[in-house]
Amino acid sequence: MGSAPAGSDFLQKAGMAEPPMSCDCFVSLPPGSRDDHVIFGKNSDRPRDEVQEVVHYPAASHPPGSMLECTYIQIPQVEQTNAVVLSKPAWMWGAEMGASDKGVCIGNEAVWTREPVAPGEALLGMDLVRLGLERGDSARAALTVITSLLEEHGQGGQCREAPEPFSYHNTFLLVDRSEAWVLETAGRLWVAQKVSEGVKNISNQLTIGSEISTEHPDLRSVAKAQGWWDGEGEFNFSHVFSPENPPARMELAKQRYRGGTELLQQHDGSVTAEVMMSILRDKPSGICMDSGGFCTTGSMVSILPRDTALPCIHFFTATPDPSRSVFKPFIFSDCPTPVPRVVSPQFGPDDPARKQPRFQSQVDRRHDLYKAHQVALNTMETNPDEGLAVYNILRDLESQCLSEIAAMLSGEIPGEELGDLFFDCVDTEIKFYQ
Repeated sequence: MGSAPAGSDFLQKAGMAEPPMSCDCFVSLPPGSRDDHVIFGKNSDRPRDEVQEVVHYPAASHPPGSMLECTYIQIPQVEQTNAVVLSKPAWMWGAEMGASDKGVCIGNEAVWTREPVAPGEALLGMDLVRLGLERGDSARAALTVITSLLEEHGQGGQCREAPEPFSYHNTFLLVDRSEAWVLETAGRLWVAQKVSEGVKNISNQLTIGSEISTEHPDLRSVAKAQGWWDGEGEFNFSHVFSPENPPARMELAKQRYRGGTELLQQHDGSVTAEVMMSILRDKPSGICMDSGGFCTTGSMVSILPRDTALPCIHFFTATPDPSRSVFKPFIFSDCPTPVPRVVSPQFGPDDPARKQPRFQSQVDRRHDLYKAHQVALNTMETNPDEGLAVYNILRDLESQCLSEIAAMLSGEIPGEELGDLFFDCVDTEIKFYQ
């Protein structure tokens, strides 16, 4: 990363050798979208060698009183969980982003606030993403799930697969077919803003000012007791809770946030899945991240039609660097074909993430597609002509796929045939790399 600007002393105190990871989430609601669709997108920027898998979990019933093992802690399980598809770091229980069969999408972002990150293990922000999807039937319901769990169990714990301490608070973008919610947290405190139309993005910083839709009941009294707010003037959450010396990554995130806002505004009124993919692939803004020890390790774009008779479509790369990856569509169906080639190997109780003390060794978590894609990236470096030729064919297939989906959503072709699309696309991609 080179020398970090203001905030590097904060990183050293926090025991971080390098500035931490970053992400960007986007949503477009009509009239921001070209069609009567809500479009969601996220780039997950994580440590460069961390593997992200794409996993589908079917809906399930659980016996009363059963417990659920999250990344670090156990919490009571609920009786019924939704089917979900998740893009997740392979070492953890939670997810960076994902969708449920109820048409809800959630992504999270790391953030630092005036409220210190509590030591010890609790729920990761990524656990809360998955819990919101499994338990909430709408964006608003998922928000209530997350805030209730946050108040009860707190957030915290090691956020990367390494022994050096590194944890953060979280902001979330929760989206369904009709609305979006931005949820920003500081410890167990939280504030949320409803977005009903147009375009919105979040990066690694607090963005909610005084336009608050709902909040933790003690939010203002805590701010007042801490001397962060006088109780007189307007209550502006991001002013009151942003840290005085933000870490370097939060400062860098401002540039990406502005870049993301500009890209969304350029397309305001014409946002489609293709437009969202192009934003996630944008290198100049830093949204397609490749910086020091960090890069975009997974990307997701979803189409949520307002018309509930139409299926939602969720595109995942399952590979790093969206500018050199292809988006593959997943559609929930009654019995989807399993796609083991984007699922990482399991290590059970011997997993270094599960053994105490944690993260004392490394294991190879690469799935088949990840390995094949690594070889292809290498070819792009060593033999650019051949590498680009293969990538261009795959991008043509991606475009074809997008056209078929557009035809299905406009009623030109039936949707039943698209349930195995994700399996077929992953299979085709691996064959081309070989």
